[in-house]
Amino acid sequence: MSSRTPGAGLPEHPDRLWRNPDPKRAYDVVIVGGGGHGLATAHYLARNHGITDVAVLEKGWLAGGNMARNTAIIRSNYLWDESAGIYEHALRLWEGLTEELDYPLQFSQRGVLNLAHNLQDVREGVRRVEANRLNGVDAEWLGPEQVEEVCPIVDVSPDVRYPVLGATYQPRAGIAKHDHVAWGLARSADAAGVDIIQNCEVTGVRQAGGRVVGVETTLGPIAAGKVALCAAGHTSVLAAMAGLELPLQSRPLQALVSELLEPVHPTVVMSNTVHVYVSQAHKGELVMGTGVDAYNSYTRRGAFHIIEDQMSAALELFPVFARAHVLRTWAGIVDITPDASPVVGLTPVENLYLNCGWGTGGFKATPGVGRVYAHTIAHDTPHPLAAPFSLDRFTTGALVDEHGAAAVAH
Repeated sequence: MSSRTPGAGLPEHPDRLWRNPDPKRAYDVVIVGGGGHGLATAHYLARNHGITDVAVLEKGWLAGGNMARNTAIIRSNYLWDESAGIYEHALRLWEGLTEELDYPLQFSQRGVLNLAHNLQDVREGVRRVEANRLNGVDAEWLGPEQVEEVCPIVDVSPDVRYPVLGATYQPRAGIAKHDHVAWGLARSADAAGVDIIQNCEVTGVRQAGGRVVGVETTLGPIAAGKVALCAAGHTSVLAAMAGLELPLQSRPLQALVSELLEPVHPTVVMSNTVHVYVSQAHKGELVMGTGVDAYNSYTRRGAFHIIEDQMSAALELFPVFARAHVLRTWAGIVDITPDASPVVGLTPVENLYLNCGWGTGGFKATPGVGRVYAHTIAHDTPHPLAAPFSLDRFTTGALVDEHGAAAVAH
């Protein structure tokens, strides 16, 4: 797809990575949501199951939702077996995804520190490290001196308001360039024959005989053998079109980046008690975020005091950043379930599938959930890694409570 720049000897980036076709009137599978999860699902439907009569419908531009509005952190050090299973599956796929897609994802395994500032943090952190090890997830417990060795700019002084008593550390964790991930997945799906339809909003779900048979869109009706929802914070709105009520709350999640700086921050640092997480992007900007806003909303403009609090929290841990300037802020809309774990699988409505409720953990799960969701759609039965995250757990009581390991926001 690429050509050569005359005289430079370097590949020139192609003008287009995917087609922009008009939608057909019918597809075997329609995926609603052109973010990371929707694109990964299309990629694995084609790659692993040979299903290519697929449309990915995006109401705006490709990956313009949460895929473009996250802080690109990747880790798998969750507490419960079910969560560790799906996130570790994703992390192992991340480790080979650049080669699989033949596209530079800028995946950087620089590790993640989850800081402990009180005895409860320490107890929870040590418990999680041991649980991770039992599940084959790389995890270590570090004391304050070891934290300083991993990240010298963290203030580990004992006389501060929130002293660092230790931290969990996952060396294989890291970050990736979210735009590149979306582009690589879109290119792969398109090359397999998947239609990626932008500026195509779903306005209704068509049913006949108690099963889904297609969708209504701003570009006209589209028939579908199966409809798979991947719309993050707006999934509950779409599901309601099919008469399905979901246990989701949609809230703004804010983040910010600084001006470009020289490399000073070698890893990812998260603190639930101080309530901030900070990494440094490939270009040099500091990327930081905090928890979700405390109200339900579909607006992408969050509250100013949240930004103010997260900058204050960052300076608690990194006094060296005191003179850094904020370059820009933004917000995405995250979908949160009562147990802080996702919903992946079948629904009571035949031919309708769900992938939602990831809250702030969606980006890190991208290849893993794409693969298990594609399997679920292709075989009309939950993938073993997705089975614990079925919708009916909210009636059976078999919850997967990850409020602690979900940490401050990531």
